[in-house]
Amino acid sequence: MNYLAHAYLSFDHPQILVGNLISDFVKGKKKFKYPPDVQKGINLHRSIDSFTDTHAATKEAKLIFHNAYRLYSGAFIDIVYDHFLANDEKEFSESSLFEFSNRVYNTIEKNIFIVPDSFAHIFPFMKKYNWLFHYRTIGGIEKSFGGMARRAAYISEYETACRLFEVHYQLLGDCYRQFWNDVKPFALDTFRLLLNTSTDDPFI
Repeated sequence: MNYLAHAYLSFDHPQILVGNLISDFVKGKKKFKYPPDVQKGINLHRSIDSFTDTHAATKEAKLIFHNAYRLYSGAFIDIVYDHFLANDEKEFSESSLFEFSNRVYNTIEKNIFIVPDSFAHIFPFMKKYNWLFHYRTIGGIEKSFGGMARRAAYISEYETACRLFEVHYQLLGDCYRQFWNDVKPFALDTFRLLLNTSTDDPFI
């Protein structure tokens, strides 16, 4: 999953959120230089990614992009899932998504001194253009596709991905809903185990 889902599945824990969002920028044992709860956020992110990659709905969704993008099909699905989460009325209204996005940015700003330089470099753009909120729109998703394509070594265009997204919109939404029903409780169970918290929890 992409930034919005990982932020949301940090369950309002600031240090877990930081770790969850920087995980892709922290390689191997470098995670051990971070505070314990940030390390737990990194571990949570990696557990969620493993769960996502092996889920049947994700495998089905990847097929839509596979012929055109091969190994990058999963990266497109990560962005697609954020779009459907941003529009999931069970999780967000338009106003609550906007408020949530700002809380995330504020949390990162308070911890910017510990994030990797590579993440610190992109964060001002994330905040300025409000990536988390704009996953809600088709235009925002297409910009995300374009940004991902520019960073990828073996993708020369992203217009095909935009077309596939629109043509298969309903099927991709169905895949998201099947997946989300499973990943949210999985992430919460993992979060509780990492923090050794009680089960008296409001998130599900």
